[in-house]
Formats: sequence, C-alpha cells, structure tokens
Amino acid sequence: MTDRIAFVTGASRGIGRACALALGRAGARVAVAARQMDKLEAVAAEIQSAGGIAFPVTLDMASPESIKEALTRTAKEFGRIDILVNNAAIARDGLAMRMKRDDWDAVIAVNLSGTFFAIQQVLPAMIRERWGRIINISSVVGESGNPGQANYVASKAGVIGLTKSLAQEVGSRNVTVNAVAPGFIETDMTAALNDEVRARIKQAIPLQRYGTPDDIASAVRFLASDEAAYITGHVLDVNGGMFMR
Repeated sequence: MTDRIAFVTGASRGIGRACALALGRAGARVAVAARQMDKLEAVAAEIQSAGGIAFPVTLDMASPESIKEALTRTAKEFGRIDILVNNAAIARDGLAMRMKRDDWDAVIAVNLSGTFFAIQQVLPAMIRERWGRIINISSVVGESGNPGQANYVASKAGVIGLTKSLAQEVGSRNVTVNAVAPGFIETDMTAALNDEVRARIKQAIPLQRYGTPDDIASAVRFLASDEAAYITGHVLDVNGGMFMR
C-alpha cells in the first residue's frame, strides 16, 4: 500500500481512528477527516510518530460543500485520493411512530447522502487513474433490522445498496466498491448502552464478545489492498457470528 493516498471520514475516534492508523501502518498516506480538529491532530500525530504521513482536515458529512472542500484540499495536498473509507455516521434512535422529522433527516443526510457525495467527489480521478478502493462502513443492523432504529437501519441498508450499484458502474475502470458491516463494537456509541442490554447482545454473539475497532480496521485494510483486487460489490460481515446470511 506504499504511496497510496487514503481518506478516512469520522477518523477522530473509534472505528475511523483505527482504520486510519491501520492504513498508515500499511504504508498509505492518510487524510484524517472529522469535525473536531484537535482530535484529528492527535490521530495524525499517532500516525506520524509511527513513521507515517498524515493530513488532518475538518469535515461535516451533513454538508455537501464541506465534503467537496475537504476532499479538494486533500487532493491538492497529496496529488490524488486512491482509497476512500466512508466511516462517519450518527445515530438518533427512537420508535418510528414518534420519530421526529429532524432525526430522520439528520441520520440519512450524514450516513447515506454524505457517503454518496464523498464517493461522487473521488470517482472522476479514480476512473481517470484506473485504480481506486471505496470502502463503505455499513452495519449488521442494515442487514438484520433493529427496532427503534428505523432511520439508522435505513441509512445503513442504503449504504449496502449504494455499494452494489456503484461496484457495477465503475468495475470496468478497476475501481472496487465494497462494504464492511460491523456487529456490536466497543465504541462510544455502544458504551452508552445499559448493562442489561449489553449482556443480552453479548449472549447473541457466537464468539461471546464485542468486537474491537481493530477488528474492523483489519477488514478495511484488506479491502484496500492489492490482495482484494478481485473483490467488489461485497459486504464483509465482521460481527462475531451474530448475523449469518
């Protein structure tokens, strides 16, 4: 992966941070993108201290203008973008019959529309270079459904459909588009669950543990590599066996 340029959204913490660090260790130059520059600078410093090259850039996935600006700045800094990891996401849970329009719109805007607009920005150059890796982070609930998360589930299921459609559009140009569907991972989002819910979820996982951000980062690093050159339109489940297709 030496000399490849990667752009990771939601890179300030959790899965995004782990993906950025893994790609940096694999030799890629990494743009780390999120809303909080201080946290991005800390991640960039970690990559650089390990001998890598990183570029922190602020990004609001709810804003197409912000997405365009961040990716344009990165392309100017590094010359191009070879690998896009669409990880940034939000959740605003609630029962469907009580869900506010703002909560529906916000989740779809960030998780699905933001993913599409980021892809749209990088595709022309990838097609021109005849090489690209697009990796979208979906979710196990995008495949299985989950009560109280209609907006989040719809957005993550939409990411899977988007992945498969784009893989067919750009495969002839040697650009692969894949998704990773994490199960329940030890992040700030799952840490907010109460002990009873955490225990019930763990019981449903055959491997009997929550995943780690590094479990997801390993899958992303593989899909970004030359070893995955003949894989496209695929959804890689990293969920400890809690959902099997």
